[in-house]
Amino acid sequence: MLETPPGMPIVYVVDDEPSVRDALRLLFQSVGMKVVEFENAHAALAGADDLESGCLITDLRMPLMNGIDLIEALRKRGCRLPVIVISAHGDVKLAVRALKAGANDFVEKPFNDQDLLDLVNSALNLPPGSDRSQAVSGDMAARVGQITSRELVVLKQIVAGRSNKLIARDLDISPRTVEAHRARVMQKMQASSVAELVSLALRAGIVLDEDLV
Repeated sequence: MLETPPGMPIVYVVDDEPSVRDALRLLFQSVGMKVVEFENAHAALAGADDLESGCLITDLRMPLMNGIDLIEALRKRGCRLPVIVISAHGDVKLAVRALKAGANDFVEKPFNDQDLLDLVNSALNLPPGSDRSQAVSGDMAARVGQITSRELVVLKQIVAGRSNKLIARDLDISPRTVEAHRARVMQKMQASSVAELVSLALRAGIVLDEDLV
């Protein structure tokens, strides 16, 4: 069993790239967190019984078993650690798949160090077994409060992976108007990418799993 001083958070890093593992280890150690590294998903799964409370960060694309398959396998084994998926390929479908598999967040590379630290801290502060909707902070509620009813409709369409042209046709508005709504939604939710927007929307509970296709 892994032994850790009481109260020290553990971050489990799963990535097949040594340079990424090194960078993440240095980042989390710099703020007093213990880091346990796995070079691939199979190694993490093999050590699943020894995973203590903490947060798991996994790359999405890895040889043999990807990050989404890892999450699903861990959940089947009863492991409820919060998981953050990182990926250089941040398209909507991948973000949706990861979040529906049980990830708490989906983050695109290159990521901002402080943003990742904030996500990990939020995950570590969740009560055991908490779902995404329980992670909504006062700041998140304030962001959501700025979204108008029309923008919410557009937001759901964006998260569903629909293009501006299809959204415009469905809502009987011009593509330029859709672009304006999209820009305002991204700004109000403080999302730097559509993949991040998907994660934020799910965490806030304003887009439910059944809304996703």
